[in-house]
Order: sequence, then structure tokens, then C-alpha cells
Amino acid sequence: MSEEMASTDSDQGGNTNAVVIGTGSVRQQVSRLVKESLRATVPSESSLEPIVAICGAKFGDYQCNNAMGIWSKIKGQTTEFKNPNSVGQAIMKNLPKSNMIEKSSVAGPGFVNIVLSDLWIAERIRQMLQDGISTWAPVLPITRAVVDFSSPNIAKEMHVGHLRSTIIGDCLARMLEFCKVEVLRRNHVGDWGTQFGMLIEYLFEELPNWEELGEQAIGDLQTFYKASKQKFDEDANFKERAQQAVVRLQGGEDKYRKAWNEICDVSRKEFDQVYKRLKVEIEEKGESFYNPYIPKVLNELDEKRLIEESEGAKVIFIEGQKIPLIVVKRDGGFNYASTDMAALKYRLSEEKAQWIVYVTDVGQSLHFEMVFSAAKRAGWLPINNDVSFPKARHVGFGLVLGTDGKRFRTRSTEVVRLVDLLDEAKHRSKEELIKRGKEDEWTPEELENAAEAIGYGAVKYADLKNNRLTNYTFNFDQMLDVRGNTAVYLLYAHARICSIIRKSGKDIEELKKTGSIQLIHENERLLGMHLIQFSEIVEDACTELLPNTLCEYLYNLSENFTKFYSTCKVVGSEEETSRLLLCEATAIVIRECFKLLGITPLYKL
Repeated sequence: MSEEMASTDSDQGGNTNAVVIGTGSVRQQVSRLVKESLRATVPSESSLEPIVAICGAKFGDYQCNNAMGIWSKIKGQTTEFKNPNSVGQAIMKNLPKSNMIEKSSVAGPGFVNIVLSDLWIAERIRQMLQDGISTWAPVLPITRAVVDFSSPNIAKEMHVGHLRSTIIGDCLARMLEFCKVEVLRRNHVGDWGTQFGMLIEYLFEELPNWEELGEQAIGDLQTFYKASKQKFDEDANFKERAQQAVVRLQGGEDKYRKAWNEICDVSRKEFDQVYKRLKVEIEEKGESFYNPYIPKVLNELDEKRLIEESEGAKVIFIEGQKIPLIVVKRDGGFNYASTDMAALKYRLSEEKAQWIVYVTDVGQSLHFEMVFSAAKRAGWLPINNDVSFPKARHVGFGLVLGTDGKRFRTRSTEVVRLVDLLDEAKHRSKEELIKRGKEDEWTPEELENAAEAIGYGAVKYADLKNNRLTNYTFNFDQMLDVRGNTAVYLLYAHARICSIIRKSGKDIEELKKTGSIQLIHENERLLGMHLIQFSEIVEDACTELLPNTLCEYLYNLSENFTKFYSTCKVVGSEEETSRLLLCEATAIVIRECFKLLGITPLYKL
């Protein structure tokens, strides 16, 4: 739209004495004002919801885009409006008086551009500094969610394929928790099934004294799994004994249960090494947990006439799909679908989750689509789109690629172990810090902590900054670069802001209580405006389940701070107090972004 298209301005007189800050994100507060205006503008359309978006700074801060939609509904009726622009004019005119809005204008076919009051922006930031960043948490329409992520298989090492699920799932859980949602973090490990017969039988035959040896009996998990798999594939008699072992395990025989527990414990300790490095909290509820619930769930589905016989198996036919969802195999055994149906039912009826999020690779999209469709047919999930909750979402993600564009592997074509990958990131970060002389400046503990924060943070951010649906290339040199959109650059930016505040010699906590903020320079306002939009960015990232939305916001925040700092002298200026408070507000928001992304901030570098 061009400037010439802008028309009548409305001055709301933002310079009032008492600045009132409402609840919710800035967009939510603007939307409430717009909703009141819509009721007054078109009383006959009472169900209209405000369409409010962040606007380019050239025209305003926010834009209401309802006019064209309203015009399309009322066009041809007896109405005072002549075109979409006149609808927009009415919406602008009917906006309630508020010290939040400085002025508004209408452009083109009824776009209502809204400019916020500088005083209101400054006061919102000041209140956050006094009351804490938690007051900026957006309000979501749910109170409890399940996030199902990571989910490695017992007896197999975690590898880079689990990296994305773990990092993305943890980030989504953190964002929902910030929004005061109770999040049940679930690790749906593969700890049940036919492979355990193979592993247990191999343990019994190769190491009869396994109980005396304890964990040493299994040794390296990868080696143990490969050896048992090779014997299973090559020895028909062993294969038969392994299949019998599954039956005995599932029958609850003590010796087999004990061996199963031993294998699971060794695996858990391996997994915990990764979770400890990534600072990920997660509760295991694996396939074995849901196994006892499967018969009852299948009986319910059968009573609802959803299950049919097909080629010896029991299946649920899904509309639009050529292949049915198999819930009982030909041999009478259960599978992923039967476990997932039982888990979904448990999460809805027992854990009372309003939102269930599954974080796996995009290759499982069809499977979850069919599971959700079956759940809708069973009446567990709403079929009507007007009913928002409970709901289930599959959060798919692409592959991790090497620099050759192929699936990321070691030279021996093995999938890369996640522990090795993280240790390499930390090692490279430490080497770089030593090159920069930090070994002489810092204590050994400070050096270790900084290397971990940079190394692990770099791996996380390199993943999260991409749209999760795309493949991304794993490249240490790029992710550890101090320039550009990397965690290293952002960690340095945060440390620099902390340094500015320290060098001022001022007590920032005291300034928070007594100081005020003025947004005089255009780059002060630009930074202030970006800061107060943090809440709605988190809201969008949660709603769309896209962590890259938050990463983009964080990088742009650091860029806007650079613009501010390069044009607005801080220490020693007449505006020092105000500008130090802007520095502190920026540092607080950056730290909260780091927290939501699972990155540990650094205060000096």
C-alpha cells in the first residue's frame, strides 16, 4: 500500500497522565479494543473476531484487517457503508478511547493502522522490569498438555536422529510451561516388543552368569544389540528360542522380567548422559507402560464397530486411506498402532490432557494422521472443527544432513552417536575460548561452563532456527561462527549488554525501582516496540508449534539493540538511566528466549 492511500487520522491523545497497562499480550489488548469497535460498527455481525497483525513501522504498529471481510458480507444490503474504506473509517472512529493508542489511520481498502503511545510502551517495559518477565506470559486456552518427544529405543544408542525430537520437544514444552500450562513431558521409549526376546535369549546363552556380572554383562549396547541381531538373522533355532522368550517375557516370568529390567536400566543410564548434557527433563512412560491398557481399548473400539477383520489381521479403515490401521497383527500380537491408540486414550481419559503433541520425524505423519482419525471415529477427539479441545497434533521434522547433503553419518556409515556429537561441540568451543586467552582469565570451572553453554547452545540453536519441517545441514563451522544468526553471536550479544550495565557502575536493581524510560530517539522506540511484542511471539510459536518463530524474534532483537546502541549513547549521557533500563530489559528478554530454547546464557565473554 502507498502513503497516498492513507486517509483520515484519529488522534487518541496518548499523552494522558495515568498510563493503564492491561492484561495479555499487546496484540490481545489491541484486539480487545478492535472487538469493541466491531460490535459498534456492525452490531448485526456479533460473532466477528478481530483480525489484528503486526504492521510495518511506516504505517503503524498494528493493523486491523476486518474491513474487507465485513464489506463482502454486507455488500448489496441496505447499509451506510459505500466501500471497504468506509467500513475501515467506521472501525477507526469506533475504537474506544485508550491511552494505549496514540493515533490511528485508514489506508487503502479499509486497513486500520494503529500507532501505540510511546508513554504506554515505556510503561509496559518499566512494569516488566519491576514485576518480572513472567507477567508477559501469554494466556493460552489450555491448562494441561502432553508433549511426547525424544523416544529412543531401549538397547540402542541415542543418535543424531533423536537430536531433533529431543531439542524441539524440550523447546515446545518450555514455551508452554512459560505460558503457565502444566506440561507432562513424556518419553515414549521403545521398551517392549519382539526385539527383547532376541536380546534376552542372547544374554542367557552367551552369559549364563549375567546376574553376577550386572551391567558389565551387556557392556557396550551397540555391540550387544548387533551381535544378538546377527545371531537372530543367521540362526533359525536361536530365532525360534527368541520368539519363545518374548512370550515368556510378556507372560511375566520372573527371570525374563529381571533380564528385561537390566537391559532397560543400562539403556536409561546411556540416555541420561544425553539429557544431562542438554539439560532436558523428561519422564519415561514407554510402550510397556501402555501395554496392559491395550486389550480394554481394543474392546472399546470393537464394541463401537470400528475394528474389522482383514487378511487375518484386525484393522480400522480410515476414510481416504487405501491401507487400514492395523491394531492386531495376524499372529495376534500388538504393534505401534495398538500401543499408540492405548497411549492416546490414557492421555485423554487418565491424564486429562487438552493438547497432545507428538514430536517425531515427518516420515511418521501418515501413521499419526490415521491414529487421530481413528480416535475421532471413536469419539475421543472432536470431529467438529468448531470444538477446539481436546486435540492432538503431530509435530513433524526433517532429516539432519551432512555437508555432503546426505543423511548425517560417520565415515564408517554408522549413524552418529549423540553423546559424541555433543562432546565434539563442547571440545571445539573450549579450544576457541583457549585461543582467545580465556584459560588465563577464567577459572577451570568457568571455562568448562562457558564451553558447554556455547557448544550445546550452538547445536540447539542451529536446529531450532530452521523451520522444523525442512531438512537441515549439520555443520560445526557454521553453528560455532561468532558472526550471523548463531547461538554464539547471540551469547556474545547478551554478554556485551551485561558488560555495558556493569561498566556504568550503577545499581541496576535500584534503577528499576526509581528510574523511568523515555523513548525519544527512533531507535529507542524501535527497540522498545520489539521488546513488548515478545509475548505474542511466544504465543504464535506455541500455537503453530514452530520454535523458529522465537529464534527469528531473538535474532532481530539483537539487531535492533545494535541499532539502538550505535546511535544512542548510554553511559555518561543525559538519558543514561532510561537507556540502561532499556539495556536491562533487552538482556532480560534475551535470557528468557535462551531459557525457552534451552540455552544457558553467559554474562561475560
